[in-house]
Amino acid sequence: MAPSRRAFLAAAAATMAAACTDHATAPDAAPSTVATRPAPSTMPTPAERAGAVAPAGGKLARIVFAGPRTRRQVALTFHLSGDPALASRLLDTAAQAGAPISLFAVGRWLTEHPTLVRRILADGHELDNHTWSHPVLGRLDRPAMATEIRRCKAALTQATGSGGHYFRPSGMTRPTPMVLAEAGAAGYPLVVAYDVDPRDYTDPGADAVAARVAAGLRPGSIVSLHTGHAGTGTALVPILAAARARGLQPVPLHQLLAGMPSAP
Repeated sequence: MAPSRRAFLAAAAATMAAACTDHATAPDAAPSTVATRPAPSTMPTPAERAGAVAPAGGKLARIVFAGPRTRRQVALTFHLSGDPALASRLLDTAAQAGAPISLFAVGRWLTEHPTLVRRILADGHELDNHTWSHPVLGRLDRPAMATEIRRCKAALTQATGSGGHYFRPSGMTRPTPMVLAEAGAAGYPLVVAYDVDPRDYTDPGADAVAARVAAGLRPGSIVSLHTGHAGTGTALVPILAAARARGLQPVPLHQLLAGMPSAP
């Protein structure tokens, strides 16, 4: 690949719009009714591979946007940060509905709210890595990026005994080659994105969030949601009703992704 082509790809990846905005800038584009992805590959592209340099002995993580389309299952994933009262209310709703959810935790938030962390685990939900402080990850240099991933992993391990199964980068819709390399080096073979994005972080209201999720749901879907927004918690019940009306079972991420190849 010519140097100019490599530089273009790196610049394009680094300027991806932020997908979650608890601590990052919202995308410049006006929100659509629902953002979905047409069966993207779980493999890094040849261009991405060429731009990534994995540490010695390490492997690039694999990007996954959805689970198998052959299973009538979906995963509701939440970016765990923001107002703890809203997180607690969401957990109440999930418990009443008997619905498992998967939470990508900001490490700093974990350390500040140990009681809620214990409740999340007691309720049977899944906790995974969403960086330590929720920066726009693609803007960091490599050492800072590695610190964000590993420091959150350490917080997860201290709080739960495990660093979690998966990593999701903050402030980007698709991980850069460097993110894939550092996630793999930190022990995360899968970087989990999503194929349904209702853009609940723009606070469009519970009805809009539920309608946008329902419009994109299909077997294998991974939905991106946020704990720090009141409309999202209210939308959970109609989201679950829409899934079940279509014969789709909400399951934890590790169940949805069971059996998928973990690394290239």
